[in-house]
Amino acid sequence: MIVALTVLVAGCGGSGSKSNGEAKKTGSQVLADALAAATGASGVHVSGSIVSGGEPLTLDLDLDKGTGGSGTMSEQGLSFQLIRVGGKAYIKGSDAFYKKFAGASVAQLLHGKWLEGSATSGNLAALTSLTDISKLFSGALASHGALSNGGATTYKGQKVVAIKDTTKDGILYVAATGPPYPVAIVGANNTGAIVFDNWGKTVTITAPKGAVDLDKLG
Repeated sequence: MIVALTVLVAGCGGSGSKSNGEAKKTGSQVLADALAAATGASGVHVSGSIVSGGEPLTLDLDLDKGTGGSGTMSEQGLSFQLIRVGGKAYIKGSDAFYKKFAGASVAQLLHGKWLEGSATSGNLAALTSLTDISKLFSGALASHGALSNGGATTYKGQKVVAIKDTTKDGILYVAATGPPYPVAIVGANNTGAIVFDNWGKTVTITAPKGAVDLDKLG
């Protein structure tokens, strides 16, 4: 479904047990409600693994609406840490990551080091869509086919509404109580899942010290 997180990638979506009415709405209405709830949230934790473009993608990110985001990602078996604070983005790759993208000699020089660049232009700009709540969910929930409301169910013990993408066979689970936050996106044919929790929880995100400016690397 809905899982273009690279183009961009068990919720706690509210308290109480009273239904929020999403189970009785159309799939499109639930999706719109989930998007509004998500983009209005002050913070969220995003984690899980999916197959995107035929390649496995794993991520574990904490996002703060007022600051940015931080966490780890792994693509094609290559892992890296990432941080965005305002208009600056930072990554620290594994040795294998640096070797693939910069060569063996440069990888030795960059061992254990953070790289710094613009979050709005250049090589690290793509990270902004992953570390900005509004951009992440606007992008992730935009790519879908025809939607149907599969009704109330549970996902990892949480009461949810299942919104099925009848074209791409994925499922978006939305909290059935409290605010209609997205709880998880499950890929077609169970090709992994991305889970959203800690809605509204803010985190402290700070820029790493001693980062190497990408523009100065040439």
